Amino acid sequence: MREDEVPQDADNSTYGGSRKLLYAQSGDGNFVGVKSAGWDVEAEATRMALELLERQCEQSWDRATRGVSAPLEYYMAYRRMDVALLAQTAGMARWRVRRHLRPRVFAKLPQRILARYAQALELPVEQLRTLPEAPLT
Repeated sequence: MREDEVPQDADNSTYGGSRKLLYAQSGDGNFVGVKSAGWDVEAEATRMALELLERQCEQSWDRATRGVSAPLEYYMAYRRMDVALLAQTAGMARWRVRRHLRPRVFAKLPQRILARYAQALELPVEQLRTLPEAPLT
């Protein structure tokens, strides 16, 4: 992309008033940094991804309220984590995290394991054990 082709769609931007540094080719063929105000296509893709994450969070809250999964699944989705990321952050094997998503197993977890999850999710242990009345936004 050339310097003069860098998108400047500030009206539909998801940058929050900031600018993003992109690299473009100058007139003499060298690459230079150019600040972009936004790009409609990128903004739409970002919005779609955020909507998907929000739906996943609501679905995990619904499963947890029905007793199909543990509150851990909801808070994992709320923090935009998957099993692999939570396992890495909490210092556990993925199979253990998947096992702890079962309500019966989660209810029997010792305090030290809950504390690891709470630290990884940046939540108090008491909050991790229960669900909010409605999905948090």
